[in-house]
Amino acid sequence: MAEPTGNVRAAPAPARRDPWLIVAAVVAIVFGLATIRAGGRVVFGVPDAVVAAGNYVPFVLWFTFVAGFFYVLAGVGFWLRRRWAFALAVAIAAATVAVFAAFGIHVATGGAWEARTMAAMTLRSVVWIVLAFVAARRIPR
Repeated sequence: MAEPTGNVRAAPAPARRDPWLIVAAVVAIVFGLATIRAGGRVVFGVPDAVVAAGNYVPFVLWFTFVAGFFYVLAGVGFWLRRRWAFALAVAIAAATVAVFAAFGIHVATGGAWEARTMAAMTLRSVVWIVLAFVAARRIPR
């Protein structure tokens, strides 16, 4: 094979993937798919899922179901190292904390709820705050 001549340059070596962003992408995508599946079963009225959900709070259920699609999108953005993924992660974290606060008001005013909803919203808030922090540090600007 002939050597390149003139202005022909070799393609740059592909950038090495950041392991933190790989983990963030996988966590976001898996978390999103699990959220869509679990929430969707209740949203679409699968009888055993509705019974198992107990005293679910409709606005929390709908928020988490819809947010699951954005979790997957953010995960793809992390994988591709897109700047918008950071903004999306911050938006998800902020919206999750806001819904968690509204859930707290619902609980404080005597609304029916499940303890696992409190645990799930705590987990979601922490996960998305951490993922937003990872994205802030690791996605090139």
